[in-house]
Amino acid sequence: MFDDIITKSKVKSPWLYHLNTGSCNGCDIELISILTPRYDVERFGIKLTGTPRQADIVVVTGPLTSQSKDRALKVLSQVPDPKVVVSLGSCPMSGNVFKGSYSIEAPLDRFVDVDVSVAGCPPKPEAIIDGIIKAIEILKDKRG
Repeated sequence: MFDDIITKSKVKSPWLYHLNTGSCNGCDIELISILTPRYDVERFGIKLTGTPRQADIVVVTGPLTSQSKDRALKVLSQVPDPKVVVSLGSCPMSGNVFKGSYSIEAPLDRFVDVDVSVAGCPPKPEAIIDGIIKAIEILKDKRG
């Protein structure tokens, strides 16, 4: 009985973990803006968590540098299954303007399964919200 209640409550309140893998902070600022009263993503039950062990959805920003790759993979392994990975911005998708640099390992999907990609440099808050709503739907499907 309690397991059913806990499972249903997790569907209604997914927790996000923000993982910066070397971004310029443009996407990070836009991600934080969706938590403000103007966009109020908490109306969907979404909360930002400070630890990957409590996260349901991981939002990755940045082009995945050589220095951050091992740490990022370690953090992603700490997120309990089922999890959803969202790549935010053009950098984790392709490397963007940093592509071809000696220190860039992008794209992110070479190393982990990315469920949702939100394009843009930086993406608009509305696109971020749309991507996170898609991630919530994928999380519901993964939980069965």
